[in-house]
Amino acid sequence: MSSSTPGSIEPEPTDGLKAFGAALKSFRKRAGYTQESLGPEIGYSAHFIASVEQGRRFPPPRFVDQVELTLDAFGTLRLIANQLSRQKGLASWFRRWADLEQEALSLYTYECRLIPGLLQTEAYARTLFADQLPPLSDEKLEAQLAARNERQKLLTERPNTAYSFILEEHLFLRNIGGAEVTRELINHVLQLAERRNIEVQIMPLARGSHAGLHGPIRLLETRDNTWFAYNEGQESGLLITDTKVISVLQMRYARMRSQALTPEDSVSLLERMRGA
Repeated sequence: MSSSTPGSIEPEPTDGLKAFGAALKSFRKRAGYTQESLGPEIGYSAHFIASVEQGRRFPPPRFVDQVELTLDAFGTLRLIANQLSRQKGLASWFRRWADLEQEALSLYTYECRLIPGLLQTEAYARTLFADQLPPLSDEKLEAQLAARNERQKLLTERPNTAYSFILEEHLFLRNIGGAEVTRELINHVLQLAERRNIEVQIMPLARGSHAGLHGPIRLLETRDNTWFAYNEGQESGLLITDTKVISVLQMRYARMRSQALTPEDSVSLLERMRGA
């Protein structure tokens, strides 16, 4: 399973992240930059820079390269970054994909099992984690919620990234967590669908057959226009770089976009399901 509405749970900064943040702040000030003036130079928002300096965000590889070069940090920032370990709560097999998400120009997701992590509410995610086997400790459950919440910031902090989600209608009909949790989830998805960079389409039950019957699809395009795909099982994940495989998945996803309801009709269906 691979987050919750922006909320109160923040990942606890590790010593490594705080050390990187302190070093970044020191080199930034030494070079005469504010967070606001550094942002355009490296292609990241001032808010993102602040989060990294506070130890609340894991610096992606491109960010490290950009600040190292712009701030003339003598290799120090890259050295510290190489010693960092990812925050608790992200499965080891998912971390490479999570890094790529932070740099994506576009991200396409088709799901037939669960609401994608980027779209989940806290209540929905908490239900999933509470039902997980083997059972999670309270500490691990909160760590996974925090990591999921942190990932969701991508939807608001990267407004120039194009997000496309194709969701099976039955994902909402399952009522995970009960009627109130589902109603909150639908409201949350509808709010996200109002954003210009987020497209949500529902694959209706009435569609007897479609191009995604082989399973979930995740596709991602990086800044240098390289495409990756990701496939996740119950206890493992596979990052796909084979261009032939990616081409097949792109073909299937493109067909599904024409087979699913339009974004407008998808919103109408969700509103009816919510009881609006």
